Amino acid sequence: MEYLSDTTFLLALATVALAGLVHGALGLGFPMVATPVLALATDVRTAILLTLLPTIASNIGSLLSDKAWREVLRRFWPMALATVAGSVIGTQVILNTDPEPYRLLLAAITIAYLSMDWLRGAVVQPRWRPTVPLMVGTGAVAGLLAGLVNVMAPVLIVFTLETGMAASLMVSVFNINFLFSKAAQLATFAADGAIVLELLITVAPLVLVALVTLSVGIRIRRRTDVDRYRRWLKGALWVISFLLIGQHFAG
Repeated sequence: MEYLSDTTFLLALATVALAGLVHGALGLGFPMVATPVLALATDVRTAILLTLLPTIASNIGSLLSDKAWREVLRRFWPMALATVAGSVIGTQVILNTDPEPYRLLLAAITIAYLSMDWLRGAVVQPRWRPTVPLMVGTGAVAGLLAGLVNVMAPVLIVFTLETGMAASLMVSVFNINFLFSKAAQLATFAADGAIVLELLITVAPLVLVALVTLSVGIRIRRRTDVDRYRRWLKGALWVISFLLIGQHFAG
């Protein structure tokens, strides 16, 4: 990985701080915030490498603050395991291809995520049963997207809405699948030799910043109406998505 300039490193610190805060306040969103912002300054592959360990740390921290994770792991473990296979495939693809076109894919995935709210009005009653084949298929697709562009939230949101999942379980579903996916991605990058000492030194401060702002965000989630923060996040991601599209077509 190329050495980061001071400006890019400062951008990474600020981005990770915001992503940790949002993840703590909303229960998800770390890669959705961090990856597209850093992809503007680097490329998708580098953005994923920079955010990989901070994302894992945030997932673990979020799960430790949520009592439902044991029940979720017991009920939805086939989906979590399937994300591992999908993430390995997606990571191999991004390791062996030009990452530039994935800016456009990342923008499309981000816009898809932002467009999911209409499903809340469309879903009147559960239409899917969380069968093992459905969980495996959902996990595999989500893991593939996570490996390619560090984003799996749209697939998981559709699954949780269409199965009528209780809101109390949704945060743990997101974080357990993110954690399994990122662990598989970390192992794949390490096997390919992409996890080097320079990267670890660069990322260490990002992990610390992510955990600090995550704890602040969790306190905000417990004390404040998070709808306001979600609206801010959606507005920022719309802007970032169109910037990514513009950069792609501008070459």
